[in-house]
Amino acid sequence: MVLQISSHTDPKKVWDGLKIRYLGVDRVRTARIATIKRELEGLRMKEGELVDDCATKLSGLVSKLRSLGHEVEEEEMVRRILDAMPKSFLQIVASIEQCFELDVMLFDEAVGRLKAYEERLKIHGEKEGDQGQLLLVSEQKNGENDRFYGRGRGRGRSFERGGRGHGRGTGRGDKSNFRCYECGAFGHYANECTKWKNKEQEANLIVEEEPTLL
Repeated sequence: MVLQISSHTDPKKVWDGLKIRYLGVDRVRTARIATIKRELEGLRMKEGELVDDCATKLSGLVSKLRSLGHEVEEEEMVRRILDAMPKSFLQIVASIEQCFELDVMLFDEAVGRLKAYEERLKIHGEKEGDQGQLLLVSEQKNGENDRFYGRGRGRGRSFERGGRGHGRGTGRGDKSNFRCYECGAFGHYANECTKWKNKEQEANLIVEEEPTLL
């Protein structure tokens, strides 16, 4: 730096040289101030972002403005941080604007109140998450029970329909796959089995012959 300003002998010229070198000419400085002010006005806190992060960004922009010779009042900083809050902070922002004098509130106080509300939202969200998890587990169990009992009822109806089908099919259709429980042969039902009928006829003859023999 000494070598850069060694050509200046007058203290005012030295100061003017440093001012132009590090701050730029007035037009450049004004353009930089306008750019930073637009960034400050467009600053918005995203959902899920922390209040500390938003406050740090705002403080950084204010520091740049002050380094360029543009002073930012405490009231403006408070209003900027409130305007930057998302919809989830609408309740606390409205309460601060209605219950406090913004022109005398400090920036750190506004940030502290927003952080307290943020912590409360976090605790409330964790409680809702736990309740939602319990509800999800309950719904899953109910769904599993419904599927279990549904399958049981379905099988019962299918067996019932199957039984009725066999009853209606007696004496009709192809019986080659049906096995008789009396004689073990395929092709007929037990109530159609001739062997069973022969046994019944023999039993009737024995009952009729016994009184004759006596």
